[in-house]
Amino acid sequence: MKKVLLPALLVFLLSCSFPVSLTVGTPTATPTLEPTSTPTQPPLATPQPGTDQNPLILALNPSPRPSEEVIAAGEVIAAFLESRTGYRVVTVIPGSEALLVEAFANGNAHIASLSPYGFVLARGDNSVTALLARVREGQTFYGAQIIINRNNDFTAYYDPARGENTVDAATALKQFQEKKACWSDEVSPSGYVVPLGLLRQSQVQPRSGAFLDGQPNVVRAVYADDICDFGATFIDARTSPILEADYPDVMDRVVVVWRIPAIIPYETIAMASSLPFEMRRVLQRAFIDLMLTPEGKSAMQTVYGFDEFQPVEDSAYDAFIAHVNASGLDVLSLIE
Repeated sequence: MKKVLLPALLVFLLSCSFPVSLTVGTPTATPTLEPTSTPTQPPLATPQPGTDQNPLILALNPSPRPSEEVIAAGEVIAAFLESRTGYRVVTVIPGSEALLVEAFANGNAHIASLSPYGFVLARGDNSVTALLARVREGQTFYGAQIIINRNNDFTAYYDPARGENTVDAATALKQFQEKKACWSDEVSPSGYVVPLGLLRQSQVQPRSGAFLDGQPNVVRAVYADDICDFGATFIDARTSPILEADYPDVMDRVVVVWRIPAIIPYETIAMASSLPFEMRRVLQRAFIDLMLTPEGKSAMQTVYGFDEFQPVEDSAYDAFIAHVNASGLDVLSLIE
């Protein structure tokens, strides 16, 4: 495929907050400013997206120093998308995900992989629509849970035999008002952000919690019952192999109070909302076909780390977005 961007400009492109040119030419002298004249003809229409004059911009994974391997793999992906769709596609590499989200808002990115929080930000101003959700271990979304020590003075409202909560979240969680939580880390969706959002949606204000650098450590702390009153983890951190030897009775001693269903996404391939809607299915199909080829799958693994994905609708993210926003945290601070 004919390269449109010089490698040295790839990282720079999305660091700009203003519209940028996708071609490189001979520098010209700075023009002398003249008074603006009244146009005598109507302005030319913007070229259709996906044409040589207005190519689709495929953003690779953000990196301040992308490797030659990633750049080459991005060209493989772009070339395949061109061959399957007929759209002109060029690649760029933003310096950070914050710049990538900004680029979607400014029209300087059209297709990219977004982290869960990056997607929340971009959906906040309707800059993107979801195309494909990453699949891990057969799942596109996963859940979280609130856990306690069985010997503590709290009540569990999750029935493990039926695999369901027995009361609503507000009823189950009000017992943790002014109680201390054990959190995984400050950016963990399942170990902090989503459970915090659920507590605040339920009008429960816990005390300042302890961040323990890992979800197995949250289980350990709840098991020991000397650091916090309750904890939050993914489903089911209690079964982690690194806990098995030291805590053989962990499943009996650490119990689930309430479970948050599978609402937390992995990464998402997103498309700019400004693109014509008919492009959505075309691009979805092209990405799926790409993953059916050894070269395409290898390129996706190199650029985005994806092994598998499946089509997804924006509505699948509604609950996750609501919980993240309810947490009251600065979402921009949660991404790189």
